[in-house]
Amino acid sequence: MLTLLLFFTTTSKAQVQHFAWQGTQRDYLVRTPSEYNETMPVLFFLHGLGDNITRLDNEFHFQQVADDFHWMMVVPQAMQQSGYTMWNAGLTSSNIDDSGFLMALLDSLAEQYPVNLDSVFFTGFSMGGFMTHRMAIEHGDRITACAPVSGLITYSLAAQTAVAPVKMLHIHGTTDPVVGYDGNSQYFGMNLGLGVEAILNYWQEANHCVDEPVVDTFPNLQNDGLLFVRYTYEGDATLQHIKVIGGNHSWYHNENQYDISYLNEIHKFFTKKEGGNVGVDELEQNSIKLWPNPTSGEITIETATEGQLEVMDMLGRIVVKYSVQSGVNHINLGDLPQGMYFVKDETTGAVCKILIQ
Repeated sequence: MLTLLLFFTTTSKAQVQHFAWQGTQRDYLVRTPSEYNETMPVLFFLHGLGDNITRLDNEFHFQQVADDFHWMMVVPQAMQQSGYTMWNAGLTSSNIDDSGFLMALLDSLAEQYPVNLDSVFFTGFSMGGFMTHRMAIEHGDRITACAPVSGLITYSLAAQTAVAPVKMLHIHGTTDPVVGYDGNSQYFGMNLGLGVEAILNYWQEANHCVDEPVVDTFPNLQNDGLLFVRYTYEGDATLQHIKVIGGNHSWYHNENQYDISYLNEIHKFFTKKEGGNVGVDELEQNSIKLWPNPTSGEITIETATEGQLEVMDMLGRIVVKYSVQSGVNHINLGDLPQGMYFVKDETTGAVCKILIQ
């Protein structure tokens, strides 16, 4: 789990490399697959405010990621501003050209390694998510896809027109107190930029997407108290949003604790393995199929067996029970207060989360 402000003493033995840019030495890490016989896709991972690249390398084990994905992982370091490492994502007044630096670093790496320049990807957390949006807006003609996490589009960047449609996945928690879903920060006591709904509108227009998304929900794999809902807008370039209902300012990446791993979902999105339905194989292993989710009340439930369904609140209290038949059943939950609930099949023990709104 990552937070916006991170100050750690690291003992990592990762070798930091240097790149001269506009008279300043810039630092970065590169992890390449242990074995590769052809050109490599390259993924830039941009850190949050106050973070550092060696700590990230310790946290995410980027060498293992490079080996698993068969991709080059590039982890650049932001410069110090006002005592913090901070990307120039348009949030403050700065003359540091991080946008130009990252593209120049890509060009330099392409001269040293067999990089596939048709497969260039960016992701980042918090301030790194802000910067990922900036890279998409200013360099979408060179970048294949971007996935900002818990980062916004600042107002100065929102005034710019994206140079080209770019495949975009935005991930954000609804209860994030640092970079709020609506653009406001409880932590800093100020507005930081466009809220998520406005960000989706920005990229819908830039990518010439349809108005109505396909909405689906990730299966309940862990008891994490979170609901991961995916919205997919098709267009000249796909726009997708993973709304983490109940999610805070964190990068969820432990599949033994959470329903999804952000980096794995980002990789699936980048490699076009995502679709209109989440985890079909996983859903088939779960005896409950429930939609729509979120819902205003009316839901359809498909179960494998006849039996009883329990609806529980977040404290685990049973609020209502239903008898269901094998197959498709229609149920109205409209009498329940808005909020998150768990639907449990008493026969199989399978559980699904559902949001009533």
